[in-house]
Amino acid sequence: MRLSRRIEGITGGGSDGWDLFYRARVMKAAGEAVLELTVGEHDWTTPRPILDAMHAAATAGQTGYAVVPGLCALREAVAARVAQRTGVATAPENVLITPGGQAGLFAAHMAVCDPGDRALHLDPYYATYPGTIRAAGAVPVAVETRPDDGFQPRAADLGAAATGARSLLVNTPNNPTGAVYSRDTLEGVAEVARAHDLWLISDEVYDTHVWEGTHLSPRALPGMAERTLVVGSLSKSHAMTGSRLGWVVGPEEAIARMIDLATVTTYGVPTFIQQAALAALGQPALEREGAAVFRRRRDLATRVLEGREGLRLLPAQGAMYVLLDVRATRLSGEGFAHALLDAHRIAVMPGESFGQAAAGHVRVALTVADDRLEAALETLARFAAARAAEAA
Repeated sequence: MRLSRRIEGITGGGSDGWDLFYRARVMKAAGEAVLELTVGEHDWTTPRPILDAMHAAATAGQTGYAVVPGLCALREAVAARVAQRTGVATAPENVLITPGGQAGLFAAHMAVCDPGDRALHLDPYYATYPGTIRAAGAVPVAVETRPDDGFQPRAADLGAAATGARSLLVNTPNNPTGAVYSRDTLEGVAEVARAHDLWLISDEVYDTHVWEGTHLSPRALPGMAERTLVVGSLSKSHAMTGSRLGWVVGPEEAIARMIDLATVTTYGVPTFIQQAALAALGQPALEREGAAVFRRRRDLATRVLEGREGLRLLPAQGAMYVLLDVRATRLSGEGFAHALLDAHRIAVMPGESFGQAAAGHVRVALTVADDRLEAALETLARFAAARAAEAA
């Protein structure tokens, strides 16, 4: 029997970008000692106070159907958090609780794109972005950013691609580049969105992970609150990746329609998970402590990798990764990542997993203990130097 064109077309007929990750996992399952620096998964478990709240809610019987839009108290807490951080008035009616940020990205594109609509996104991009857009029935259109610009998008490039488009997806702090978009950059993004009547979908799941500069939500810019959908999550801020707790913040009418979508798809997030989220948001020290770990590791990576032969470290202003230009080795990002895995059992993500603008780069997740991370980065640097010398 034939499957739908929609589901067969999610990957665009090619790889989903996770080939090396899958290969590393197969090697680990076979008993090989592979050090994974691939996905943004913390090397510690969800903090105990959050788990205690989850356990208490579950054992108290909060295991039945959830309220689809999210618990009133949690929507209020998210609204208060967003208002405090951005200065934009936000009510519970502006918030939909979703099963993680990924579900929020899908719901946002379903809300604003009709089948066949052009949906812009920036390149490099998080690996799921094009597939999410295709799953929503829209057509992904990548707008490349440049390493020489620190991967900050140019308004002129966005404007050139925007004619006839319906939406624009941005992500700051950015995965995979670590860029934190400047006010000038975001004002240019907003200008294009207003001029071309675009919906702006802003992925802000790393908003607590800012090492240089300041996080600015584009929803806070003039004339943008009514055309912006912000996707947030507790996955990165509170080490709750497996709990699948995220949200979308936007205009009340759009949120109301996305509640209709949630009713026929996810049917809400388990109540005991939402109670854990309430506990998490009530303890801001937890997110400060978690962010401090990745700030420290970013500094460690900078110290180890800056100025090394065979690679160039791109400044990581935020998130939990560093992006390395390895073109001096004459290898592609994929070639370098597979060769490093073969030679040293260290797994990093090829830049090509995140689009053509990151070709010839690799992304390193700062997700192991400092001593293991430092040793791995030293090995990677020596490997890059040796391959560059061979290529010279």
